[in-house]
Amino acid sequence: LMSRLGRLGRFRRLAPTGGLITLLTTQTALTALIVPTALSAQIAERFGVPMRARDGIKLVSDLYLPADSGRWPAILVRTPYLRTFNDGLFAKHGRTFAAKGYAYVVQDVRGRGDSEGEFDFFFQEGKDGYDAVEWIARQPWSNGRVCTMGVSYMGTVQWLAAREKPPHLVCAVPTAAAGRWGEELPWMGGVFLHTFSLRFLNDLSGRYSQGATAAGSDWDRIIAHRPLLSADSVLGRRIRLYREWASHPVIDAYWKRILFTETTFKSLDIPTLTVTGLYDGDQPGALFYWRGMQANSPARDRQWLVLGPWNHVQTYAGGVEKLQGMELGKESIIDNLQEHLAFFDVFLKRTRPSYDKPRARVFVTGSNRWREFPSYPVPGAEERSLYLHSGGRANSRGGDGTLSWTAPNDESPDAYNYDPANPVPLSEEDLAGPGEGTRTIDSRPDVLVYSTAALTEPVEVIGSVVVKLIASSDGKDTDFTATLLDVAPDGMILRIGLLPGIRRARARKGNDRVVFLTPGVADTIPIQLFDVAHTFRSGHRIRLEVSSSAAPLFAPNPNTGLPIATDTTSRVARNTVYHDRARASQVILPVIK
Repeated sequence: LMSRLGRLGRFRRLAPTGGLITLLTTQTALTALIVPTALSAQIAERFGVPMRARDGIKLVSDLYLPADSGRWPAILVRTPYLRTFNDGLFAKHGRTFAAKGYAYVVQDVRGRGDSEGEFDFFFQEGKDGYDAVEWIARQPWSNGRVCTMGVSYMGTVQWLAAREKPPHLVCAVPTAAAGRWGEELPWMGGVFLHTFSLRFLNDLSGRYSQGATAAGSDWDRIIAHRPLLSADSVLGRRIRLYREWASHPVIDAYWKRILFTETTFKSLDIPTLTVTGLYDGDQPGALFYWRGMQANSPARDRQWLVLGPWNHVQTYAGGVEKLQGMELGKESIIDNLQEHLAFFDVFLKRTRPSYDKPRARVFVTGSNRWREFPSYPVPGAEERSLYLHSGGRANSRGGDGTLSWTAPNDESPDAYNYDPANPVPLSEEDLAGPGEGTRTIDSRPDVLVYSTAALTEPVEVIGSVVVKLIASSDGKDTDFTATLLDVAPDGMILRIGLLPGIRRARARKGNDRVVFLTPGVADTIPIQLFDVAHTFRSGHRIRLEVSSSAAPLFAPNPNTGLPIATDTTSRVARNTVYHDRARASQVILPVIK
């Protein structure tokens, strides 16, 4: 459902997009991931093997084992996308690992495929994951050591199982794992990821994929339906989870069931290899877990990170030489098979004495090189502020907006009208990479554009980027967005970072509460752009675009202050961004000296 991603190869549509829980893969990408050559041993395969969860529900797995008699360390993958998807991807993985002396188990999660019960998103996965690990440890072919692997949904279930502390879980390799609820999925910055939520939950509404039923649906009509709460009815079915998500816009007890805290991380004592990408829709979650383990886990010195120049798909496939308009080169591609095997051989099979990889490997776009660090965030990175400036006419690329390292004096603010009936466009396809070529949205009067002069020396930025807007609205609620871009001398414009950051004004104090604006009164609007690793080269310009919408990916704010799920009205908001001596709007960059 990421439309046509032909630039990335011959993709097959397998699951909804949006970062979380998508595994699109190509034959080319699979080759880069795991394709066995001659198997070093015969493989024993067992299909449809049942186990009973603690409540009696049957969960079904396929097993790939070394044919020789013996007990083997086991790799567990738990998926909502069916054990048999994508022409036997899991079978290819299983045969490869079994040939290397591992047992490989792939299991349909509860309510999906051949497994019994009702699918309930991640809320069910911790206990089921614990039961699966311990079931494996009891099998006659298991030596009692279990490690988990998988991407996207299959990454998050690893963390949820680890939280339950199964005694026989010894390591994990979570790739592109979601987990920063309220700042990632299904609400980001307090704004509902509308198209993702509908597509994903529609696809998983039955025991087998339902996505094909919606392929010909009138998505413009579905997305335009108000109230949001009943948009699923236009799609053709009532989706319980969709309505629950739409009804819980703040981090309340509903979401706290799967929310990791400082206490959670203090209890986790296993080595992990975290993999994510600069354009991975689940980067916020993956790095949330990484930072939590680094700050709190007793196993902090047994954590490793790979942050590549990848979108969600490529975190597992290993990468491509060119991502949309961004040249990356062959060095950006990794052999994901070897990455997994090297980790498993040390911590699962224990046939190698040590894992000799750098603690953090980060690919820096722009300069196109891997950098290695003893920790992440990068030691010695300096937070520097680029300040917004204008004479009050920063509207569109033809305006007078600028960025500089110098704080503003007294300057006129910039204002624009945000009409939820005519939002700035942003589709799910935009999550696939940085975009390419020239832009059209920057000609809109409701998009403020601020750019530096051409750089006289490179600026390397590695780490978390935050925009601190000082802004107001003539109503009690609205949204603000911010996008960081690299403008080349030839006019090529590429987005730097995952996607436009967004913040609903009512969530500016945190995603666990609602605090409305006082109309006409300026306040700080923090907007997270998450983690970037990019060199703005000499002659290039750093650009920041500010607006109030990014639809249909994000449901436009109707500007009324009413509950978003049930609101059927809207109004045009007059929004103002300030940049003066007392109210200095800025983008804060972690600059590497």
